[in-house]
Amino acid sequence: MKPPSLKANMDVQAKPQAWSRLSAFTQARIALGRTGVSIPTKAQLKFNLDHALARDAVNTPLDTKALALDLQVQQIQTIQAHSAAANRTEYLQRPDLGRRLNQSAKKALTEFTEQHTSDIDVAIVLVDGLSSVAAQRYGADLVTSLLGALKDQNLTSSPVIIVQQGRVAIGDEIGESLKARAVVLIVGERPGLSSPDSLGFYYPYSSMLGLNDAKRNCISNIRPAGLSIEKAVSKTLWLIQQSFMRKLSGVALKDTSQQALEHGSGSIGNFLLPKPESTP
Repeated sequence: MKPPSLKANMDVQAKPQAWSRLSAFTQARIALGRTGVSIPTKAQLKFNLDHALARDAVNTPLDTKALALDLQVQQIQTIQAHSAAANRTEYLQRPDLGRRLNQSAKKALTEFTEQHTSDIDVAIVLVDGLSSVAAQRYGADLVTSLLGALKDQNLTSSPVIIVQQGRVAIGDEIGESLKARAVVLIVGERPGLSSPDSLGFYYPYSSMLGLNDAKRNCISNIRPAGLSIEKAVSKTLWLIQQSFMRKLSGVALKDTSQQALEHGSGSIGNFLLPKPESTP
């Protein structure tokens, strides 16, 4: 049998993969096809663009003034804060500094606490993290929706603490300074090549310095192409209600909000046990 020509080989390889239809259900890089021994030029250019967007998400500075203004329009009070990392380069090289407040931020929180003696149920912290782009785009809408939900439940909240060069654990120091019962920290997540603008919620009950990560609940991938703001807020409110009732958070608090919704009840059950039969 005569072997196929090189041109025929390349024509076959350049066709889409047989399973390319699955790409409609994911942003992952699947079924890219081939041209010879390489991926098609279009796929390579898309990779280069996504890589550049991820780098921009990390390195673009958060415009805290614009963010504070967006919140003030909604009559939401803010406090500007900064981590102990002096700049972005130090922040990326010294994660430990991103977990602590600088002296100016500590002073601002201390002054607020001295002037406002009322109890705070939930401290709201908005952090640039590793995707300031995400915090800039969706932070104000997310905070506004969350505060509205807390108000509906008669839960008090702090002013929104906007933190530059911060990491997740910086919420522990803020919660301890404000003497808040719990903290909802909203942070720009590490960008992926298909998700440079993703936000995450981190929720510890009774936060304090040195808190173990096992004490935090996390809700991830909050963005238009991922988890919606409405669903993220709903899940967070469920975590807050359950943690206040059970006085715990993290691995000890499993998110069964969807099961409770499906069963028409807010009760917590054991998913390992069979569902109870309904009575006629």
